[in-house]
Amino acid sequence: MAKSAPDGPVTKDEKKALKAAQKVAKKDRRSQMWQAFNMQRKEDKRLIPYMLLALLGTAAVIVGLGLLVSIPWYFALPFGLILGVMIAMLLFARRVQSNVYTKAEGQPGAAAWSLQNNLRGKWRITPAVAGTAQLDAVHRVIGRPGVVLIAEGAPHRVKPLLAQEKKRIARIIGDTPIYDFIVGTEDGQLPLRKLNSSLLKLPRNISPKAVEELDTRLTALKGRSPQAGLPKGPLPAGAKMRNVQRATRKRG
Repeated sequence: MAKSAPDGPVTKDEKKALKAAQKVAKKDRRSQMWQAFNMQRKEDKRLIPYMLLALLGTAAVIVGLGLLVSIPWYFALPFGLILGVMIAMLLFARRVQSNVYTKAEGQPGAAAWSLQNNLRGKWRITPAVAGTAQLDAVHRVIGRPGVVLIAEGAPHRVKPLLAQEKKRIARIIGDTPIYDFIVGTEDGQLPLRKLNSSLLKLPRNISPKAVEELDTRLTALKGRSPQAGLPKGPLPAGAKMRNVQRATRKRG
């Protein structure tokens, strides 16, 4: 008998292995979420009351609306509870994310961590294209808006660093727009939690093909090498909480 082709029907053993892998993945996500919940509730005393309010409040509203249109409460209640759970989980994810950014604010490498792990869309991110021994850094992001330079660190050091990097690449990219931000909590600076959303609001000035070409040209540009001492994340807990955010989004 001829052997089955590699791309033939899936065997029972393969289906069994796939189901087992999916079961393990779901168990891991539940474990991550439970750990995150315990961590968050210890630091956020309002978490449980807010989640209960979202759950019960949503269910009450749905039941009330159902009664107004002559839908029996025992039909409306299950739908209200399901919707309430979804809203409660969304609230939980938002408060976890807010907690992560609060902890990361002001940490060396926080802006690079946020860009590399939470920026949605097809962006070309190069951390620490310029920096100092004090862990001040300028990160380069290339996307449809053009080139975006993000600096983090002491203002009196990053401002000249940012201006120098902007001048350096302007000679290479011509008329392509260059935007720049300094991440921080002082006046005129961009809070870390608003960094990614601010980039997403920028206008689309160049085509996807131009993004690729621009990335190739700037990657080949000789200059300072990234600072070896710059941490890839602001704090160890950030990585754990990032996994929690992903698990929450998948569950939602």
